[in-house]
Amino acid sequence: MAKRDMFKYDFKMGNKIVHSGITNDLDRRESELEQKWPGAHIVRVGRRTTEEAAREWEKGKRMA
Repeated sequence: MAKRDMFKYDFKMGNKIVHSGITNDLDRRESELEQKWPGAHIVRVGRRTTEEAAREWEKGKRMA
């Protein structure tokens, strides 16, 4: 069974999503993204998931 160790997230500034992605460490990723968008914050999307499922979600976000 595949490990569910990935998070999907939206990075928001106010009500606007400025970036979406996947990570296995939300705190680290939020710190990295705050360098580019100070004052923005991560919003976790759904539950932990497998890397494969997270990558499919991410690919769908790019196509939208």
